[in-house]
Amino acid sequence: MNWKCITLTAILATSAAVIPAKADQLDTIVANKTLRCATFADVPPFASPDPKTREMAGFDVDLCGAIAKELGVKAEIKPVSVEARVPEVKLGRVDLSVANLAYTQSRAEQIQFSDPYYLAKEMLIVPVDDPGTKKSDFVGQRIASSKGSTSELSVKLNKSEPLTFQDTASAYLAVQQGKARGIVGNTMTMTKFVNESKTKGKQMRMIEEPMLFQPIGIGMAKDNPALTAKINEILRKLDADGEINRIWDKWLGPNTEYKMTRTDKVVPLSELKFDPIP
Repeated sequence: MNWKCITLTAILATSAAVIPAKADQLDTIVANKTLRCATFADVPPFASPDPKTREMAGFDVDLCGAIAKELGVKAEIKPVSVEARVPEVKLGRVDLSVANLAYTQSRAEQIQFSDPYYLAKEMLIVPVDDPGTKKSDFVGQRIASSKGSTSELSVKLNKSEPLTFQDTASAYLAVQQGKARGIVGNTMTMTKFVNESKTKGKQMRMIEEPMLFQPIGIGMAKDNPALTAKINEILRKLDADGEINRIWDKWLGPNTEYKMTRTDKVVPLSELKFDPIP
């Protein structure tokens, strides 16, 4: 009998027994009594500084607050750039990315997505005198967008030439200055720009054909099954209770400049019919 092998095996077994299992991020959130949410730094109506209080406000800010309330912890908002939404989660600097985050295959390889809570569209707006009527009319044309966004990706997928900026406001300014033929962004932001253009600057209009459809969910670090399950459970509860619709109506509903009605429900990604974005 090889006593050395038996002894070594016993030592390794004992060592493995005392190594603690990796804690799920949910335990850390509860222990710290704080939910750290990454939101846009300045993309209304999702998240932007309130002009009066300078506090962050918007749909995503309120959604983070509602989730934190269900967890029994306080919400801590961390404004980030569009392209930092995924890295901040991967690096553990935030617990969730609640920032109009569209599901893409490349993002899903890096982070975990919650069940989607609405299906968004990437829309193209152009000056009213532009002759284009459908997205194929803009193939090979310079189109502005925010850097690192699915808006930029939709421009590339359309075989247009992307002109990117750190925020949508700068991208919009480029179109107003004639540096790009149009700008792509989410329906809400593009609707706001079109409405603003009626009284200020070059008047814009929206191309009816969406550049892209995309499920929107919450981003989390991978390998945290308890957190993923809890966030999905909370989203379903907030949906059933009408809380998501209440927040939606506050920022995007019929009585806002966007005049949008939310008809989506929180469902597993597998139940949605869409072409996944690479």
